Formats: sequence, C-alpha cells, structure tokens
Amino acid sequence: MAMNIVCLDMEGVVVPEIWIAFAEVTGIPEFRRTTRDEPDYDKLMKWRIELLKKHGLGFKEIEETIEKIDPLPGAKEFLDELRKVTQVIILSDTFYQFGMPLMKKLGLPTLFCNDLVIGEDGMIADYKMRCEQSKLTTVRGLQAMGFETIAAGDSYNDLGMIGASKAGFLFRTTDKIKQDYPQYPAFEEYDEFLAAIKAAL
Repeated sequence: MAMNIVCLDMEGVVVPEIWIAFAEVTGIPEFRRTTRDEPDYDKLMKWRIELLKKHGLGFKEIEETIEKIDPLPGAKEFLDELRKVTQVIILSDTFYQFGMPLMKKLGLPTLFCNDLVIGEDGMIADYKMRCEQSKLTTVRGLQAMGFETIAAGDSYNDLGMIGASKAGFLFRTTDKIKQDYPQYPAFEEYDEFLAAIKAAL
C-alpha cells in the first residue's frame, strides 16, 4: 500500500469562507474578497488588516462570527470516511485562531496554517506565515519524507500543491479556474469527490 497523504484546502472545501461570512455579518461587502479574487495572499491580508482598522473591527468580532459558522453540509461525514482509508492534512492560508474552532466541529483533523499577531487592543496587528508558498512547500516536504500526495482545493493558492501532487482535484471552484485548468477534475458533491480520491490512492 502506497504511503499517501491527502492535502485539502479548508475554506470553500470543508467550511464556508470565513471572510465572506464576516462580510455578511458586518454588512461590509469589501470583506467578501478572497484568494479566488486576489491570488497574492500577502497583498490580500494587508488589505484586510487595513480595512479592519478603518472600520474599528478587531479579532473579537471575527471570533464571534467564526463561533456561528458550521462546516459545509456533508463535510464532516466526508472527512470521517476519507480518514478511515488514508491520512488527511488540512492545508490552509488561514490562521490557527480562525481555524481551530472549526476543526473541533470536524472531529479535529490535522490543520497546518499560519498565525495572527493580535495587539493588546484586540486589533489584528500583523500575521506570521508558516513558510513561503505554504501549501506547495508542505506538499514538497511530505514528498521528501517518502509520502505521495493527493491535493484538492478551490482557489488560485491551491494550484501549486494540486499540480505538484500525483493526483489533484478542484472542489466547488469558480468557472474561470475550471476553464483555465481543465486538466484537473472538478467536483461539486462530496460523494463523487470522495470516490475520485479513493480511486487515486
């Protein structure tokens, strides 16, 4: 049996987009911007931090939004089934402060992500990326340890790890990404997605 690890993006794949939920709660549509719209994550996060400051919104307000977010319907069952047959790592450009409350609702799969710097005033001052191109770097690191990777995601920042893996999939992505990357099978439903991953193991 091959030593496989499945690497999945988090937002849009197993949980809703946190910033889109925050945009709806605050009524500030600019927060809807995600890595589907802006491929440069560093640029996107700096812009978000400025927007938070402009509106006087801190970590507490985001935390309150996250508490109300549930995993996507079917996501926990999908992960439970997948974890019966292989190792799974959730690879995300989000932050532990955002991601861990959601991982608890999913049965605590392993999460690799980044860290927020929160000031004493409760405002998000900065963030620390775990490493450059964290998803691709992690997949290459796992491969260097003798694992074969299967990767899936929905955004531009997932394409590196998808392309570097022995099998890669798109899940609930945009029409534009599907059109630009027709070589990657794209799925909308968990049962088909699960079957495709199992077939690639």
